[in-house]
Amino acid sequence: MKKKCRVIPYQVKEVLDLSTEIPKGIELIQAPDLWNKTKGKGITIAILDTGCDINHPDLQERIIGGKNFTDDDNGSPEVYMDYNGHGTHVAGTIGASGKDSGLTGVAPEVSLLIVKVLNGQGTGQYDWIINGIYYAIEQGADIISMSLGGPEDVAELHEAVKKAVEAQILVVCAAGNEGDGLDSTEELGYPAAYNEVISVGAVDLERNSSRFSNSNREVDLVAPGEEILSTFLDGKYASLTGTSMAAPHVSGALALIKLISNEAFERNLTEPEIYAQLIKRTIPLGNKPSIEGNGILYLTAPDELKEKLQSAVQLLVANSY
Repeated sequence: MKKKCRVIPYQVKEVLDLSTEIPKGIELIQAPDLWNKTKGKGITIAILDTGCDINHPDLQERIIGGKNFTDDDNGSPEVYMDYNGHGTHVAGTIGASGKDSGLTGVAPEVSLLIVKVLNGQGTGQYDWIINGIYYAIEQGADIISMSLGGPEDVAELHEAVKKAVEAQILVVCAAGNEGDGLDSTEELGYPAAYNEVISVGAVDLERNSSRFSNSNREVDLVAPGEEILSTFLDGKYASLTGTSMAAPHVSGALALIKLISNEAFERNLTEPEIYAQLIKRTIPLGNKPSIEGNGILYLTAPDELKEKLQSAVQLLVANSY
């Protein structure tokens, strides 16, 4: 299957000096407020991308293994090093450890499974991605994160996604960067356009919808995707822009949500149930659903709603006397 799929970055800017340990996007979704409950330990996220800088000081302790499905390094399956930077950036947003004053990801104690399905040029064949999904299923991943896409609706890719969801794996995909800023037009990229996946659009750090973010009926929510600081090649850092940067915010958040929800319900929730818990943690921004889905990811939304309800009840009780 020679049809091509590719990474979907939009803009890259290398950062020479790391001035913050917690990127603004991660603060915006309120991830640090959950770290007193969990940091993602025990959850495995399979990152299907360009590989990873396995020696990056903020990532090396989080990586539990991986496999190369591309033609890089003569197709050697044991070598899943990143020669592009995209996959390393995604990995940092999800699970950078923040060790020794480094960068901290959304879920800094999560386990990362590096599934290299795109080569150093940022492109890949659909069968590489399909094989990568089945590998993630076999390895028992909890979450699959894919910041990649293509214009082709490939039946075998859709089937692989369905198999992952049937295995109770949450599949997160970047919505795509072909948007025109209009909610009246529809831009579709795959696998994000499949109903079974969690499709993530982008907003800037002021919560404004990103003009380039694809709009369609399958967008589930939005997350920060502009000027996102994360890990990069050779132990460095960079700011990237694109829905590719929004999706890993959601992937990392799902690790926290799954652990917190399973503990609260005292059982292992199903994939649809975890999805419902994710959507509970969104706030509408006032755009049409084709632009923002259910709204922006905001992890403390249920707690803040609970506090408001408690305050309202207390006020009613006080006024009744």
